[in-house]
Amino acid sequence: MSDCGLERTKLAAYLDGEIVDADVRAHIAACPACAAEIAEMVALKRGLLEARGKFAPSAEFRARMMKQVTAKKRGGAPGWVWPALATVAAMVIVAAAWIYTSPRPDAMGEVADMHVSLLASASPVDVVSTDRHTVKPWFAGKIPFAFNLPEFAGSDFALLGGKVAYFDQQPGAELLVSKQQHRISVLIFMESPELTRAFAGAKSVEARDGFEMETWSSGGLRFVVTGDTEPAAIEKLAGMMRQANP
Repeated sequence: MSDCGLERTKLAAYLDGEIVDADVRAHIAACPACAAEIAEMVALKRGLLEARGKFAPSAEFRARMMKQVTAKKRGGAPGWVWPALATVAAMVIVAAAWIYTSPRPDAMGEVADMHVSLLASASPVDVVSTDRHTVKPWFAGKIPFAFNLPEFAGSDFALLGGKVAYFDQQPGAELLVSKQQHRISVLIFMESPELTRAFAGAKSVEARDGFEMETWSSGGLRFVVTGDTEPAAIEKLAGMMRQANP
């Protein structure tokens, strides 16, 4: 239990999407202790995701293993031992290959975690500005690509700033946009086969962990818009980003 009395298990359940509670969300935004707790949980989850697949066996190792287990038996081992070991080894190799090449189990959920961490942070952005001509140049040299921002003046949205974010160990831009009291994040990364696979099958606007989310690929970039506002607002902001980055 944190100093404020909120159970840690409730924070974990909120982060995992097991509960969708506006009061918990508001509490995290106002409570530094719970915000720090959520940030630690997000960092742990992301660290575990980034570690998966790093230690997958090489082709040489798999070939050597198969050669060993399929070699002729030596000594007095029963005749069924080597075929059985070969079967087990083959199963392990197939499982390791699947883990290494399969898409992330929940890429949209990971993005939702990043958005929660952003909302919980006392300093959610590194460049604070409502001017797109200030925010966009700030990313130059910090990320390996360029992107465009729409004109927010006269729209329902206001740009609050941005920071460098990381997904699949790749740097990208995370923008913070407001719509009245709601906060919406816009993530932008260079598209890659890994990201294409990770977000394969994502719906046009998808509800996940209490947030509305939309993702698409355009011009070699991957965009993800996430917020706790109505789906129409997410679609509208996504449309503005699409027009700015055809």
